[in-house]
Amino acid sequence: MASVSLSDLSIVLVEPSSTQRRIIVTHLQQAGVYNIEGVASGMEALKIMMQYPPDLVISALHLPDMDAAKLIALARKIKSETNIHFMLVSSETRFEELDDVRQAGIVALLPKPFNSHDLEKALATTIDFMEPARLELDNYDITALKVLVVDDSLTARNHITRVLKNLGMSDISKANDGQQAAEVVKNNEFDLIFTDLNMPNMDGKQLVEYVRNELDNAFIPIIMVTSDDAARLGEVKAAGVTAICDKPFEPERYDNY
Repeated sequence: MASVSLSDLSIVLVEPSSTQRRIIVTHLQQAGVYNIEGVASGMEALKIMMQYPPDLVISALHLPDMDAAKLIALARKIKSETNIHFMLVSSETRFEELDDVRQAGIVALLPKPFNSHDLEKALATTIDFMEPARLELDNYDITALKVLVVDDSLTARNHITRVLKNLGMSDISKANDGQQAAEVVKNNEFDLIFTDLNMPNMDGKQLVEYVRNELDNAFIPIIMVTSDDAARLGEVKAAGVTAICDKPFEPERYDNY
């Protein structure tokens, strides 16, 4: 498969505000994307998708006739044979407000307002989904990631840290329980959090809820590393965890995720 470039992307932008549409189109053009169709409602977007399925739909969370989750569901229903990707642009950060659209299936969340770095990162993620072969660690600047590892077991913390360092990550902070992690996250920005579930003072589920609800951070990926049973993990998923990995953590087991 030939490599997909930004100039190849066909995008439908769904944004009720004409001013916001112009701003986003300008940002996209500056990033190298030129095939852009802007509309104000979900139905307008669906009509375009039925005739000329785009590579990517960028949508606001709330539209005049539906929300983004419903737009995605309808698009998948009427164009089930076409792999259309969806990106959300929203100033909303509360997990409970974003969970439906996350579950509906989006490749990226773009904060509003966003800068050129945010947009370029989101577009790169979209292309990675279009080209599964690109989903190799070599295509990411792993060394730039700021990671937090949370586990009450020193052995587990050291194991996860060692694995991450072997992958090329170097900016790794550690916390020995959820309470300590909550304080660290409150005062620092991270690109990724790995956390155990069962910990004293504050467990992993409570930490996820703190990050999602108290800090209003729906964007940072949180990976739960645990050996707990499925019943308990259902509660954790509902709290807003991004992914769940078995202990011991072995990233090669998750290459296809």
